[in-house]
Amino acid sequence: MGQLRAGRQTWCVFLGDDLLAYLVLALGGALFAGNLMALIKPPPPKEGDLAKAPVARSVLMGLIGLIAAVWALASLLG
Repeated sequence: MGQLRAGRQTWCVFLGDDLLAYLVLALGGALFAGNLMALIKPPPPKEGDLAKAPVARSVLMGLIGLIAAVWALASLLG
């Protein structure tokens, strides 16, 4: 675990020095999975919603999430 010094006190940092990589991994994975599921099995439309998710935007956002997750995973393992 990473430690942070402030004056004479030493603080233990949650998840160490890899906190940002873990957050990017979680958000990228969620972005990828959410957009993939919107394309595969969309929720039933409510009044005023689109009948299905815009394909181009969902694929683009899913790819961005996948790139972020792979990059974060490579940073954690490297």
